[in-house]
Amino acid sequence: MALLFYGYATGVFSSRKLERSTYDSVAFRFIAANAHPDHDTIANFRRRFLPQIGQLFAQILMIAHQVNVLKLGSVSLDGSKVKANASKHKALSYEHACKLETQIQAEVAELLRKAEAADRVDIPDGMIIPEELERREKRLAAIASAKIEIEKRAAERHTREQPTYEKKVAERAKKEQETGKKAKGKQPKPPQVGPSAKDQVNLTDGESRIMPTSGGGFEQTYNAQAGVDTASKLIVSAHVTQQANDKQELVPTLQNLAALPEELGTATELIADSVYFSETNVTACEDRKITPYIAVDRQQHNQPLWDRFTEPPPPPDNADCVTRMKYRLKTKAGKEVYARRKVTSEPVFGLIKAVMGFRSFLLRGYEAVKGEWNLVCMAFNIKRLHVLMR
Repeated sequence: MALLFYGYATGVFSSRKLERSTYDSVAFRFIAANAHPDHDTIANFRRRFLPQIGQLFAQILMIAHQVNVLKLGSVSLDGSKVKANASKHKALSYEHACKLETQIQAEVAELLRKAEAADRVDIPDGMIIPEELERREKRLAAIASAKIEIEKRAAERHTREQPTYEKKVAERAKKEQETGKKAKGKQPKPPQVGPSAKDQVNLTDGESRIMPTSGGGFEQTYNAQAGVDTASKLIVSAHVTQQANDKQELVPTLQNLAALPEELGTATELIADSVYFSETNVTACEDRKITPYIAVDRQQHNQPLWDRFTEPPPPPDNADCVTRMKYRLKTKAGKEVYARRKVTSEPVFGLIKAVMGFRSFLLRGYEAVKGEWNLVCMAFNIKRLHVLMR
């Protein structure tokens, strides 16, 4: 564990590099007591005990609490796409899978015909028909598995989008009935049944997803989330999602915060940018007695001078939770609270990627990636705790 923690905290993630460091680095030699565990041993340990390693997350936070550097209060939430251990060029679309399946089936039929007429037909030099058949049968099995996964995801997407579509249709019909006029705008479009031609799955890590990245373009990634305590800059909530949109990730963060030991205290404020905004998320915060500071839209640069110093008119007494939050964000005190996001959660991802050098997951599969992200966040907290205790 000490090798893994020190390795991740200092930018040494590969099991082969960890093994080599026990020879080359005085610090690693000291941690390993001058032993040199094999890279396979290190890799197997990490993979096998990821669930148990994840349980240490709260223990590290408890140490921070015991030395009086952590008391939960204001938490800033942000997310970042982290590259999966897979290439986006290894993705297979549903349309291409069907085309390949047809092509390979035709090749198999042709090989079988050649096998039946082996005595009468010349076979090209180097062609071994049983090996060619075996290779194509494996490819057909992989394509069939990929198609099943794509169809499964399409069915899940349809199940998820159908209630929203039905709600929009019902609201439109209600409005037309109340006004006696046909509602303006286009009719809500029903969700597609079954996979589209461009739906795809990655053959290297089938649980990763193609997602848009901040620099433009698309990458095969996972969406890593971190909730950061604004006072200590320690990560107090960490999880990974396969969803590109961050809007669904606020409630899991609230659940993670609620699961922390009581001695750490309770979160009182949650700060997040506009990608997390929804009425559901605002309500979820207030239901847990947490004051939300979630931007409603992207803030404009170079705002007028007087807007920074004038207070908005108070909302009506019967205002809903979203209206109250909008008012809160326009106040001088609310702006100061929201401004903490830029110096808490955003720098944490910068430090993890630029200083610690963690830009890509080493492990494959959703469960393994979740465990590795916990390990990264724990290594960051240990590194940060060392600074705070000085």
